Amino acid sequence: MNAVRDAACHALLPCAGSGSRAGAALPKQYVEVAGRAVVVHTLAALAQVSRLASTLVLLAPDDTVFEQHVVLDGALRVGVVRCGGATRAQTVANGLDALLRAGAQPHDWALVHDAARCLIRAEWVDRLIDACLDDAVGGLLALPVADTLKAERDGRVAATLERRGTWQAQTPQMFRIGPLRSALERAGPALTDEAGAMEACGHAPRLVPGELENFKLTYAADFALAERLLGSRR
Repeated sequence: MNAVRDAACHALLPCAGSGSRAGAALPKQYVEVAGRAVVVHTLAALAQVSRLASTLVLLAPDDTVFEQHVVLDGALRVGVVRCGGATRAQTVANGLDALLRAGAQPHDWALVHDAARCLIRAEWVDRLIDACLDDAVGGLLALPVADTLKAERDGRVAATLERRGTWQAQTPQMFRIGPLRSALERAGPALTDEAGAMEACGHAPRLVPGELENFKLTYAADFALAERLLGSRR
């Protein structure tokens, strides 16, 4: 048996942020959309991915409300660790350490997904796994940028940016646990995604076409749009 080829896939869900830009009274992952908390929609979608051996939710150490919004049962295959750090990079690094303590191997895959991308579908995750399972590095869901990009200074356009070859990163982002853990440690806390850590170590992650609906709920208008889209799915 080829241990590397037969590596397991684990989902990591950073869920330790405050979501201040959403303007809500509680962290955005707990805001109700279409009858359920944002994170519940996300977990329900990941539960439909049969190749995920486990899903680990990474909470802030002082999170006292997760269990008020999420009912964990066997169908979700979810574990919870209160290991959130000061930055996303630290939270994910702590989550990788938790996976290793639980028996995951350094050559296993971690699929890191934003809790606030609650419109994710199982088939999109499967698309990423299919594209990356035999890849030497791993990769991420992403979309080619279609709009004209402007740089801003003092509320005015400072320049028009070249968009050719530019992609908008999404999640999940799929990398082997050992290399990603090392990359996060070397790259420092300022990174906003896992692919950036791998790039900083000289790797070139694979770009896997994502979907427009897989957007991250950030601003108040995003929640209204997600409400409509989730309603139309039902």
